[in-house]
Amino acid sequence: MSNRREVREAVLMAAYAEEIGKNPVQEIKKTVIQQKLNGDPDNSHFAEKSFYLTVENKEEYDNIISEHINNWEVNRLAIIDKLILRIAVNELLNFENIPTKVTINEAIELAKNFSTRKSGKFVNGILDAILSDLNKKGRIVKKGRGLVETSDKK
Repeated sequence: MSNRREVREAVLMAAYAEEIGKNPVQEIKKTVIQQKLNGDPDNSHFAEKSFYLTVENKEEYDNIISEHINNWEVNRLAIIDKLILRIAVNELLNFENIPTKVTINEAIELAKNFSTRKSGKFVNGILDAILSDLNKKGRIVKKGRGLVETSDKK
């Protein structure tokens, strides 16, 4: 059985294959996600959902990201950083059972392991700004014990 970090790594690999190789998502699902996760049904389902939503909504996610990278353009970001940010934004918006802190911490770890030396700090800063903005707009919906964050900040 794979842990969620391995699942997120598989999603990153799949997103990279789609972005760079322009391969069909069904082919990527079979050759990247299912092979990496050895057919574990729960983790494969999570990975496939994350991958599909990330690919389907990449323009929206790029727009969200671009609002928080001052004086920079999304297409100029390091490809891995951009993909990690897309995956994290997707998880913030669409996976109500995953705490926002977990999403951000996992994105930072992916950046540290797969991108440049400074990428962890970069991803952290961008995701903190995105999370704050999405919270203000009421777009973050988390349910379940320990998932709903309370804050005195308004």
